[in-house]
Amino acid sequence: MAGTTPRRRPYRVADTIKGWIVDRQLSPGDRLPSEAELMASLGVSKGTVRESTRVLEAQGLVETRTGPGGGAFVREMSEARAISLLSHYLYFKDISIRDIYQIRLALEPELAANLAGKVNASEIQRLRNGLASYAEPAVDLDGERQQHIDSLTFHEELAALSGGNPLLAFIIRFTAQVLSDLTVYRRLYEPGDHHIGPAGCQYHAWLLDAIEAGDGERARTLMHEHLLEAQAVMNDNEAQVRRGFLAEG
Repeated sequence: MAGTTPRRRPYRVADTIKGWIVDRQLSPGDRLPSEAELMASLGVSKGTVRESTRVLEAQGLVETRTGPGGGAFVREMSEARAISLLSHYLYFKDISIRDIYQIRLALEPELAANLAGKVNASEIQRLRNGLASYAEPAVDLDGERQQHIDSLTFHEELAALSGGNPLLAFIIRFTAQVLSDLTVYRRLYEPGDHHIGPAGCQYHAWLLDAIEAGDGERARTLMHEHLLEAQAVMNDNEAQVRRGFLAEG
């Protein structure tokens, strides 16, 4: 394509190796072909093969081991690393509260409805136990910040229970993590006058009641209402922080 810079050979070779991993249905821990085999089959130099392997290592898809039995092995990328890489991509994007809640409102009410009647009693109890950390108003800004984070962790843990759709669960957990980071980086907890922790705690308790009772429609409605209220609070906090920043300037 005109105006597009060609990718360097090691990156093209890395893409080819990733294709092999998929085509051959390799699993984490499986060994990749040796350097000599890759050089022969791809018609490239040892230096290119090694640089391609470093590219795959940086992407979290391959790990190299030295010594007897060493070589390059398929590695399963952890969710934490995947979230970190995506967060790096968004670092210089002007992500807004509205952008985040547009995704949350589209996905999380359906998640809540789908979980109704499908979460075992021990998981329900574990989630209930976690509500205590934000059941009462925070006493200072550090507490306010932590309550924001704990409240979002509830949503991440709820998404983790959606084993039937790992992509849905990942997107919801990633979005919650982005919001958590945004809250901390932009100090959106600083207005500290909305008691968002206890309000979220009440909604979360109601959600767990609906999920435990198998009432999908109520779970969907509660999650939608909860997210709308949380978005309004976050929008207001963001506006107050910006006003404070401009006043200081």
